[in-house]
Amino acid sequence: MDDCGIVSRTSPKPGLVARDLCVMANQAVLVIGVGTRYRKDDAAGLTVAEGLRTRLSAEVTLVEHEGEGVALMERLQGWQAAILIDAMSSGARRGTIRRFEAKTHPLPAAIFRHSSHALSVADAIELGRALERLPQHLVVFGIEGGDFGAGMPLSPEVESSVPEVVRRVLEEIRTIQEGPQ
Repeated sequence: MDDCGIVSRTSPKPGLVARDLCVMANQAVLVIGVGTRYRKDDAAGLTVAEGLRTRLSAEVTLVEHEGEGVALMERLQGWQAAILIDAMSSGARRGTIRRFEAKTHPLPAAIFRHSSHALSVADAIELGRALERLPQHLVVFGIEGGDFGAGMPLSPEVESSVPEVVRRVLEEIRTIQEGPQ
């Protein structure tokens, strides 16, 4: 992982280095796995990012984001398309997967509340919306967690949903790259 938190990237623009990608996004797709490794099910987004690492094309930038909401909002700025994966807590069965069109509809803030920082994912996206800094296409995949206490690993139900979320993210990327039909 480099200084920007980018864990996998091959840029369609030769010569770009990590610091360029921090401040200048391109037309490619940004995928962000969000979570905290040592808070059990909160690591779901990071685990999906690990599953995507070797399966992405050169036009996709993968980022692991363990932190603060304002930094998340800044990462989204300038991209045409972004996909974000995070744990959620809605009261549904553990491992349940939900897809949200975050560009057009606010995220239900109450279900993305397990942030160890001042701003949650939902708060960061709404701040980006207010400042008109969201990508043109922004999708959030939420994975229902159950245990957000200290420690590892993911619960078995959340772990078993990871391959399906990887599949859905890859399909989302294909849809974005194909554009409107």
